[in-house]
Amino acid sequence: MKKKVIILGGGVAGMSAAHELLERGFDVEVFEKHKEYVGGKARSVNVPDTNTQFPDKYLPGEHGFRFFPGFYRHVTDTMKRIPQKTKDRTYSKETCFDNLVDTETIKIARYNLPPIVFPTDFIGSWANIKMVYQLAKKHKEILGLLPGEGMFFGKQLFSIMASCDERRAGQYEQISWWDFMAADGKSDGYQKLLVIGITRTLVAADAHKASTKTDGNIIIQLLYNFINPLIRTDRVFNAPTNEAWLDPWYDYLVSKGMVYHKHANLKEFSIEDGKIASVQIHLPEEKKSIHVSGDYYLLAVPADRADETISEEMKQLDPASGKIGNLVKDMSWMTGMQFYLNKEVKINPGHVNYAYSEWALTSFDQVHFWKDYDLSTRYNGKVKSILSVDISDWSDPDSDGDAADADSLEHIKDQVWQQLEKSLNRPGETVIDKSMIEFYYLDHDIIIHNGGKNFNKERMLVNTVDSWKNRPEATTKIPNLFLASDYVKTYTDLATMEAANEAARRAVNSILDASGSNAAKCKLWKLEEPALLSPIKWYDGMRYRKDPTSSFSMPLWIKVVMIPWGILYAIYFLLKVIIFKLSGLKPS
Repeated sequence: MKKKVIILGGGVAGMSAAHELLERGFDVEVFEKHKEYVGGKARSVNVPDTNTQFPDKYLPGEHGFRFFPGFYRHVTDTMKRIPQKTKDRTYSKETCFDNLVDTETIKIARYNLPPIVFPTDFIGSWANIKMVYQLAKKHKEILGLLPGEGMFFGKQLFSIMASCDERRAGQYEQISWWDFMAADGKSDGYQKLLVIGITRTLVAADAHKASTKTDGNIIIQLLYNFINPLIRTDRVFNAPTNEAWLDPWYDYLVSKGMVYHKHANLKEFSIEDGKIASVQIHLPEEKKSIHVSGDYYLLAVPADRADETISEEMKQLDPASGKIGNLVKDMSWMTGMQFYLNKEVKINPGHVNYAYSEWALTSFDQVHFWKDYDLSTRYNGKVKSILSVDISDWSDPDSDGDAADADSLEHIKDQVWQQLEKSLNRPGETVIDKSMIEFYYLDHDIIIHNGGKNFNKERMLVNTVDSWKNRPEATTKIPNLFLASDYVKTYTDLATMEAANEAARRAVNSILDASGSNAAKCKLWKLEEPALLSPIKWYDGMRYRKDPTSSFSMPLWIKVVMIPWGILYAIYFLLKVIIFKLSGLKPS
């Protein structure tokens, strides 16, 4: 008889777990609080009241735009196993992974200064190499750095790259990104571009609080992606997320036997003999609560919701789950606003980082990548482009009022647009102006209270200093309860779709162990780093294990060893690229 798994939460983690369990012969039932959409924060939405021409043609909105860096492997592996349907509703050979397309450049827009533009593929062409060379050659003038600051930042970044994993987990977990980069007293360009800008826009984190271990690991992953021509550095969808990924995923899993309940709110667990006996689910539309039971229970909700749901009795049985509340204290806001414009605005064929914006804005020109997406049938027919903006700092003391305290949507819209205009427009060049706005949408998870504190129903986990110790494993001491969410300990170690998918795989592997299943385990990938720095990391590991209080350093003999090693590695890598190109293969 098949074992049944109750999955509580139908976001990326919950659906990833359902996918893996169904492939291994389990019965799966999912309960999701959202009334209309699957996929959690990854969802796109039909913007209310914009189907004025046709009942089913809405403007597309979203919690925040999606992108898939080259180091993502777990979630993209799952996407490769989600088939797309053809017009006659049969499955094609193409998968949702085929809906990912590459961006071209990243732009850093600044107040009263020219933008900084660099390619997502540093060595993909001679033009890209020249662009990167010019940026490196004139980095002090372009970035506004004082003498020595660029060299110091590079030295600190290199020390992360060359440090052993134990030092990163031990020392770098205990120090903030701001302190590690010694940002106090540095130039405005150093602080805003190299220190604050990276953490605010990448992970919605305060550089004064963000862990150097997490920030450093992710930043060097992106850097390795930029310089590796065999990797697609920055990928985005060719359509709204629901169309490109979540709807086909849901349909496929249902066809495989998944039972998925929308608008089903998790209330509480019932415990008997140290195990989960059942879970109470509230059904608002039916105005009743039900008890559901299975062999195993997989909690796949965000950290704040998990902390609310895990009772004191459960925390006594599983002390690690009692630490989740410590993670909730530092959860942040990172939420999207979309502007629907009546002009074809082309700001950048990729992401834009508004480095000096008070609310830590980033944006993405979506329609540029949505080929054959017809906006003329939606809303009033005048919309030509969509500028999707993520707001990452809702409490900046230097701005004209905090976003989190704004008394109206109109005020938030005006402040965001003002910061966009100030960043993009320059004397003699108007890229955007307010007359272009036909409509705008702020994610409905932001609840505006006039005269009171606003509320965000879906906050984001932030990896703060020394927070790893508060994160649980996917397995709990309650033998039939498992955890799958971005707060679970993973190789990815960052609150992302990738971490959610990896956590789901870990939970499924634990269920396989608990059930005695002979099915193959879900594959897990560590973050990959090139072997170029292996000798230094090996030496640093020996030093750190001998003296955990030591700081990173390289003696002369290691520098000498690195000369022939570096030459050999360069030859190996060049041959690898040549063989790859001659074989006609494409970066994955």
